[in-house]
Amino acid sequence: MEGKQFHYFAGDHTAKGFYPLYESNFQGLDRLIRLTGTSGYMKSDLLQKIAALGEAKGHEMEIIHSSSDNNALDGVILPSLKLGMYNGDVYGGAGEEFNLDKALEQEVLQDQEDAILSLKEKMESEYLSAHASFATGLHIHDGLEEIYINQMDFSKADQTANELIDRFFGDTKALEKKSTVKHRYFGASTPEGVVDYIPNLTEELHKRYFIKGRAGTGKSTLLKKMASAAEELGLDVEVYHCGFDPESLDMIIVRELSFCIFDSTDPHEYFPETSRDEIIDLYLKTVTPGTDEKYATAIMELNRSYKSYMKEGIRTLQEANSLNKELETMYAEAMDQAKFAALFDSLKKELD
Repeated sequence: MEGKQFHYFAGDHTAKGFYPLYESNFQGLDRLIRLTGTSGYMKSDLLQKIAALGEAKGHEMEIIHSSSDNNALDGVILPSLKLGMYNGDVYGGAGEEFNLDKALEQEVLQDQEDAILSLKEKMESEYLSAHASFATGLHIHDGLEEIYINQMDFSKADQTANELIDRFFGDTKALEKKSTVKHRYFGASTPEGVVDYIPNLTEELHKRYFIKGRAGTGKSTLLKKMASAAEELGLDVEVYHCGFDPESLDMIIVRELSFCIFDSTDPHEYFPETSRDEIIDLYLKTVTPGTDEKYATAIMELNRSYKSYMKEGIRTLQEANSLNKELETMYAEAMDQAKFAALFDSLKKELD
């Protein structure tokens, strides 16, 4: 496991707004550093430098990506050192403050004060528009779910869940420790579209289960039951929320038993590649045969409509990112490179 990097998101632009899940990922750390300051790029740049140092020294790392900018980071965790560092703009929680504004020439920024304020207001408006588009898409998606919910045999769904729980955990004795549960996203809506890190997060697991099905066929409910069963046994669980509706789940990983089970449908659809991969099809197990065919026209229209709002949301994230790049250009012009390098060196010495 030495040198392994796990990539994920801990905050996402969703149908419920920007939805942060950072806190649970900082469990068990002896030291947590909260990067503050005006420039997001400066914080991301420092995080990338720390990640590069960790990689050079062969440390296992957790790399937390930004859903607002595909080229930026929100955090870095080095579990072996019990050390974490994160962007204090996306999560205003605990940690020692490390302020990067010391590297900015404030008199330069004062001349740009009105332009900076205007850009921030426009960015906030674009993010709100993106969230509204995703919310409308989710409302339409609820109509799609209703078609399948009305055709489901819930007793078969419960039976399937109980059989899987017994299969996965039946031979596992309860551990004499409390379960550690970490909440995060394997994917997110970003300015470059939907991005996920499923292959990275699951590549070393002995078994991967791909849940197939349709909207509303109980994929998230099954995952919640699986997560609860693992937690009751004292097993550590990585719980991955849906980047569209964060109150739903898309995957759980139980590394102590070396398996994952995840929603393998669009927009994160995968298919078995090796003997370690297995499909669990909830549509075949729980839904009245012929439902797809019977409601084909309505399903097609609902799919088309909700996806159009998803695309609109992505487009507005792109607009927000463009505005942010304009803003960061101003901060770059006010940055003293020597002072920034000195800040990084001081932090590096502390960590050493």
